[in-house]
Amino acid sequence: MIQKPTNTLITIVGPTAIGKTALSIKLAKAFNADIISCDSRQFYKEMTIGTAVPDANELAAAKHHFIQNRSIFEDYNVGEFERDALSKLEELFQQNPVQIMVGGSGLYVDAVLKGLDYFPEVDPKIRENLTKELEEKGIEPLQQKLKELDIKTYNSIAIENPHRLMRALEVCIGSGLPYSTFKNKPKKTRNFNTIKIGLKADREIIYNRINQRVDIMLANGLLEEAKKLYPHKKLNALQTVGYRELFSYFDGTFTKDFAISEIKKNTRRFAKRQFTWFKKDKNTIWFDYKIDANKIIEEIKKKIKNNER
Repeated sequence: MIQKPTNTLITIVGPTAIGKTALSIKLAKAFNADIISCDSRQFYKEMTIGTAVPDANELAAAKHHFIQNRSIFEDYNVGEFERDALSKLEELFQQNPVQIMVGGSGLYVDAVLKGLDYFPEVDPKIRENLTKELEEKGIEPLQQKLKELDIKTYNSIAIENPHRLMRALEVCIGSGLPYSTFKNKPKKTRNFNTIKIGLKADREIIYNRINQRVDIMLANGLLEEAKKLYPHKKLNALQTVGYRELFSYFDGTFTKDFAISEIKKNTRRFAKRQFTWFKKDKNTIWFDYKIDANKIIEEIKKKIKNNER
């Protein structure tokens, strides 16, 4: 007889700016748990304002892991995060059978909960050629190429992110098969139960919250933070919304006002892709973002009790 897992990982997902951090802290207090962050933008210590890292009070309210624990000068990928997060969870479950994970990076969430898909090795020269094309012609020809080679991936990944775009393209070119054909294979089993909580709101509400958050970031010094990072603008860690647009302003390609409007627009697009990614999982329990956290806590307790039977 297979023994049922006794540990539970509560995972909070949803689009950016919807209130996942606030909820994660309430749950951490309720279950005496730590918080694993799986927001790939918040790993880097040089990036604070533009990544909406939890503030000092939030970090003090519950023990967080994988917040600003890396440098932008280090290579760090989702496979390494999967390994590190599982190792940390093994340690944390020895202290408490319930732990919390929170973040908006769908690929990183899935890596921890299900394991990564297998992708074939490809010739490094393909990446070199794609990088050269990006530098010489910009991102649009690469986006068009992916659209032609793999429309499914084109519609599901962050095509404004050069790193993600080139990763999909190099697999398509190197294997002769669409990147999407290597995804969604049978996943690994985990030695913990998963309860996935999603936060949702009407699109207009999410978009207004995003616009307000960008304004707050700018008031808190995002422009100055981006200026310090500008000399390193080609690093993978910095190919992210909020910094990339300001780098174009520093380059003289955008006006300041246009750069700010692009940050808001691209963040709204990012939120839409996040929701599309997360709603694929039919096991996610969705709640309105304004719901009393105690109702979510009661629902989780019922789920944990059912899993123990």
